[in-house]
Amino acid sequence: MADVKNLELLSTIGFGGAIRDGLHVHPERQHLVYPLGCTVVVEKIGGKRSQQFLQGHTDQVSCVCISPSGRYIASGQHTHQGYAADIIIWDFKTLTRKHRLTLHKVLVTDLSFSSSEKFLLSLGGEDDGTLALWDVETGQALAGAPTADVSGGHASTLSFTNHDDFTFVSSGKYTIRVWNIHPRTHTLTPSNCVMRALRRVVTCMTISPDDEIAYCGTTSGDIVLISIPNKVLKGTGPNKNLFARGVTSIAMSPSGELLVGAGCGTIARCSPKTIKVIESNNVVGAVTSIAFTPGGQEIFIGSDDSNIYRFSQDDVSTYEERIVCHPQRVCGVAFPRGTSELFATCSHHSVRVWHTPTGKQLLAINVPGIECNAIDFTPDGKFIITGWEDGVIRVFLPQSGKEKLQMQNAHSKGVTAVAVTNDCTRIISGGGDGLVRVWRLGSECITLLESMKEHKGSVTDIRVRHNDEECVSASADGSCIIWDLDRFVRNQIMFASAIFSQVRYRPDEAQLLTCGSDRKVHYWEAFDGSLIRELEVSATGALSALDISPDGHLFATGGQDKLLKVVTYDEGETLYVGQGHSGDITRVAICPNQKYIISVTNTGSIFRWRFPE
Repeated sequence: MADVKNLELLSTIGFGGAIRDGLHVHPERQHLVYPLGCTVVVEKIGGKRSQQFLQGHTDQVSCVCISPSGRYIASGQHTHQGYAADIIIWDFKTLTRKHRLTLHKVLVTDLSFSSSEKFLLSLGGEDDGTLALWDVETGQALAGAPTADVSGGHASTLSFTNHDDFTFVSSGKYTIRVWNIHPRTHTLTPSNCVMRALRRVVTCMTISPDDEIAYCGTTSGDIVLISIPNKVLKGTGPNKNLFARGVTSIAMSPSGELLVGAGCGTIARCSPKTIKVIESNNVVGAVTSIAFTPGGQEIFIGSDDSNIYRFSQDDVSTYEERIVCHPQRVCGVAFPRGTSELFATCSHHSVRVWHTPTGKQLLAINVPGIECNAIDFTPDGKFIITGWEDGVIRVFLPQSGKEKLQMQNAHSKGVTAVAVTNDCTRIISGGGDGLVRVWRLGSECITLLESMKEHKGSVTDIRVRHNDEECVSASADGSCIIWDLDRFVRNQIMFASAIFSQVRYRPDEAQLLTCGSDRKVHYWEAFDGSLIRELEVSATGALSALDISPDGHLFATGGQDKLLKVVTYDEGETLYVGQGHSGDITRVAICPNQKYIISVTNTGSIFRWRFPE
């Protein structure tokens, strides 16, 4: 059995925008730090885009925090019900793990370093209901306490004050508390703030530079001001025009202005005393993170639409997009024939073309409200062929993104698979209705040539032979059918007790590979459809992605276990494993020159791996 090695992750396209305050600018001003699935990404801000990865979490990262000097990064995670959720403290200089801290159950909601970096505070989720104080140097737990009080619910956010190692504030559902830490015994003593019958659910919080005021953003769309020394309500604001869909992120700029992000996508500069809006703008999605560069010249905004925007601190009326990516499940990925310089992906209401080495978005095609299920390039590279859930085949120009052709009502239950013949004259499509249809691709229109019906379930994948005489279709009904494209009849059929998700011809076209819900990769004889062997690749989850290298020696596969595996074709041995995906792997593609592997997930992230030599 060969030793399994780690696949080298080169870059990612994605951002865990749903995580509150997940985006940070490192104090040394040269790097962004943000979560992406099970990984924490450290990305260079200026010059050529480069990324480094902190990998060690076993499930999705749920919170990220940077110490005041930037020496440490702390990250917490989700885990399964009944299990402990880890916290990892990373050394930023070496990008290595310093401590793994285990105490909270199911979820770590928030983290905060003290001003001297002596302590780390961690907050568990509702299943845990506690906060813990840790010694950063030794990694030992010093104290813990439940966060709920008699009058309120659990805390959802916490923060140390800026100048005192022994004072912090927690807030959440109908509760805002100021805590004191005993210098010797580390006993935690909470004091409930006097709220004068005001009841609010706090979602985010920031503390003024002088540690006098805690600004608490609420689901009601207003901001609650708390006097930290006196532990009393100081006021609320704005008095009119509350922030729509609640306050989702809040931060204090180095110049003393309050920056507020709302669930409706509003980003506003406000007066810290009156909470009056001075200037505002809107981004796509709810604002979940606000990060200032030290000195405050620039602001980076993260949204739950998985985008990162760059603003000037003096003017929030204009911005540039720093990172754009799919906010939802990526359904397909494809390389053009003969080039590895770019690839295309399809997702909910969009098709995007990316530059492979840099991850830069070259083209975005949007069809609002409709999910794109399948994508392919014509072999000559002139068109992008896409299949959509509304049953339409849409043909786009890859340079401009302009729609060239479309075929309405191609399938009654959505177009779920598309492929193009090698002579670029025919499109083969599969649908949720189980039909496989052959279309004539003309310069001005698409016309139906033949419709073939044998599948009982949705068609999940279609592949065409090099001579254009046959194609193979995989279906959720547990069958794969090899079709004759001249006579439009079935040549062979293959059955398995599984929902097939993908099918591939080996480059010599003598054999076929399939993967599906039974966690196995099946080898089939292309001539007579007989089963050659079954290879159990995953121990825990269904396989949904498969691709074979152009030379036929290796194949890559992945699925619900979130692991990308590179397996030898002949021996069936797993040589490499890629870890760190943010969700289930939905599709994988090996580039034509065997330099990269692209994997995409159901959370919208895209991963670029180095193909093993």
